[in-house]
Amino acid sequence: MTDPEDFIEPQYTDVWGRVHETSEEVRRAILESVGGLPDPLEEWSRPLDPAIVVREHGGSILLRVPVERSGGSVKLEIQWEGGDVEHHWFWLPELRDAAAAAAGGREFFAKQVPLPGPLRLGYHEIRFLGIREPDLEQIGQARLIVCPETTLAFEGRAAGVALSLYGLRSARNWGCGDFTDLRAAIDVFAPAGAAFIALNPLHAIANREPYNTSPYLPQSVLYRNFIYLDVEKVGETDLSPAEAREIEALREANLVDYERVARLKLAVLKRQFERFTGAEEFERYQEGEGSLLHDFALYCALDEEMRRRDPDLWLWTDWPDEYRDPRSPAVAGFAREHSRSVLFYKFVQWQIDRQLAEAHACAVGKGIRLGLYHDLALATDRYGADLWANRSFYVAACRVGAPPDDVAPHGQDWAFPPPNRGAHRANGYELFAQSIRKNARHGGALRIDHVMRFFRLYWIPDRMDATQGAYVRDYAEDLLGVLALESVRGGFVVVGEDLGTVTGEVRHALARGGILSCRLLWFEKNGAGTFRLPHDYPRHAVVSTTTHDLPTLAGFAAGRDIQARRAAGLIEDSVYQAQLSARASEVSRLEEALSAAGFPGDPMGFLLSTPCALAAINQEDLTGETEQQNLPGSTWQYPNWRRKMKVPVEELGAAAERFRSAIERSGRS
Repeated sequence: MTDPEDFIEPQYTDVWGRVHETSEEVRRAILESVGGLPDPLEEWSRPLDPAIVVREHGGSILLRVPVERSGGSVKLEIQWEGGDVEHHWFWLPELRDAAAAAAGGREFFAKQVPLPGPLRLGYHEIRFLGIREPDLEQIGQARLIVCPETTLAFEGRAAGVALSLYGLRSARNWGCGDFTDLRAAIDVFAPAGAAFIALNPLHAIANREPYNTSPYLPQSVLYRNFIYLDVEKVGETDLSPAEAREIEALREANLVDYERVARLKLAVLKRQFERFTGAEEFERYQEGEGSLLHDFALYCALDEEMRRRDPDLWLWTDWPDEYRDPRSPAVAGFAREHSRSVLFYKFVQWQIDRQLAEAHACAVGKGIRLGLYHDLALATDRYGADLWANRSFYVAACRVGAPPDDVAPHGQDWAFPPPNRGAHRANGYELFAQSIRKNARHGGALRIDHVMRFFRLYWIPDRMDATQGAYVRDYAEDLLGVLALESVRGGFVVVGEDLGTVTGEVRHALARGGILSCRLLWFEKNGAGTFRLPHDYPRHAVVSTTTHDLPTLAGFAAGRDIQARRAAGLIEDSVYQAQLSARASEVSRLEEALSAAGFPGDPMGFLLSTPCALAAINQEDLTGETEQQNLPGSTWQYPNWRRKMKVPVEELGAAAERFRSAIERSGRS
């Protein structure tokens, strides 16, 4: 990374076609946030990069050697993932020079060392050794990651249902949709021909309203929210009369009350854990999860204890200093003294894993081809467990956002930290791989929110606003390779959320990597503003009626999103009237497209008839909902992420029939 332009893009083009040069002030602030560029001598003195990602069909790797050693032999030692070792010798003068440099008064060469075939997919270790009489000495070592060319392919055309799990309403849940409700939905939609059930991110969140209920700003992307547990399946509940009344009240409410549901479920889970005497399955789960689970559970136990001491202490950044460092002696002492509490939070994650596994197996067993379709958020809360436990993998002095556009003229500041690409590479991409693996587990598809993150993110340095940021590049080919490896090994299809301003280069790389793109009805328009017809949609994509951030089909026609923005104080009356007028024209253009395609008044049939590999129909559109799940730009002004479905799961038969009929009308198998 000796050239800053390999890291910070020197300019970007906004949605209006204007070019913005990265200022020296912004460039300097971003470089300072990551500790500056590496010293050239230090970089060239390192024989190998810490992680080397290659594709399975072979290639070569770079070995950097000082000029005084460029005339000898080296031994390449590959320790394959299974444990066996392979050796190869090379005469350095015969290897092709890839580069040369002088640094710190010394000269270096970078040699291209061919990798012997066949290569094995997986995470391996390599070492280079040189001759130093009478023995061999190690020159350098690295993690070698061998990846397939593409993610798992999906053949054919299929359709599924997208639902917000928290919003499922039933006669038996505790005020929030749970995994048993999910299985009930599976029972309904499987006979109707659903090929997948797409879910909102199930990440662990703080469950505090109104700021900590978004599944897209989690405490951890590695572990899941216990609010989705069917607590009655964990064990005896022994409910008090007050708890039984609380359940009834929460069940009857039209909005999910995260804090009350979480408090109730946590209390019952603790009583169940008190009676738990252990199980081999639980031991195996803990062993497989290792330190990541321990750190998450430790954070949860600490967070609970800190709030017990001071009910107003909500952020780990406000904890006593000795508890802010997960590796401090004080934290180690806390883990010993509160080991039972730490074990409880591990137990909770195990129960989540079990119930989710059962739901996925149920879906596949009933003929739902992909089973569950999961969602991995871009963000992680800077005050959450991931930042506390894995701080070095995030850049502290910058935030992620978006440059100014027609939606946000002053840009967007999303207030969470960007990833530290150097730390991930030094870690051999292990934490990144784990985030993919854990979120795709018990599913047949994984959606990557804001997939452009693999290529570049818009960084805003501290003490600057969103108009002063710059795009920062990541090691895209490495990340796409690891993603492909996890996809093939885990048996899941990958979907990249590529909405918004995405460069042609990014779209080409995603297609080359086998990642399905996203297509939304509202955004698929021609230059003149008319809606594209079904045959204009690409095959290698997922098409959808809407998303959580956009109006439902019924809400779009009625302008409910515009009305909600005015009610929330996000737009003035003059803007409101202009948007309503524009919406009427848009609805008219949509009707023209539907009629031209042979689906008058039937947007679902229209989308299902496209050549796109997958089509996702939102549950709200099957039941005629008018209100969207999230109103961007609002917090307390709108019940974001809390809205329950109008139709309970026990009565979804009519919705499933509409889904089946739409599939038949469209010709999609």
